Amino acid sequence: MKKIIILAIILVGFSSINAQVGMGKTSVDGDAILDFPVAETGIILPIVETLPTGSAASNGTFLLDKTDSTIKMRENDLWVPLSDTGSLTGIMLNASAETGGGVIIGAASSPAQGVLVLESASKALVLPKVNDPVTSMKSPIAGTICYDTVSKTVAVFDGLKWSFWK
Repeated sequence: MKKIIILAIILVGFSSINAQVGMGKTSVDGDAILDFPVAETGIILPIVETLPTGSAASNGTFLLDKTDSTIKMRENDLWVPLSDTGSLTGIMLNASAETGGGVIIGAASSPAQGVLVLESASKALVLPKVNDPVTSMKSPIAGTICYDTVSKTVAVFDGLKWSFWK
């Protein structure tokens, strides 16, 4: 019985630990839930044929809308464009059936739906940091998002050009 109580206390302790993940680096900067090193790469956003609505559309969601080739963010329950109309020319779209509920980091579950869901009350995503993506990224893919360390802005690539957001 004593061993069961000790095991239960240990498991409860582990369940309250918040995960922090460093991609391609040994430590995480500050309160990041997901952090990337300074490099010449970004995150490629999912390309969707139909914009999610209702509970499937959490505020803070980023995606590339295939219908008008624009990068969008969900803000105040509305889809806000972050780029001009871009181009999906040369992009090979995923035609396979989707399975599973995606990956959740930071919590055991989440009401948000997505390929990658970061769920935390105290930690945030730190975008991949790129020194001037316009010159550093030789062949960016439509839907690429990163943090430009030179202009100190969020940079998104729509398939034709970069847009920058402060």
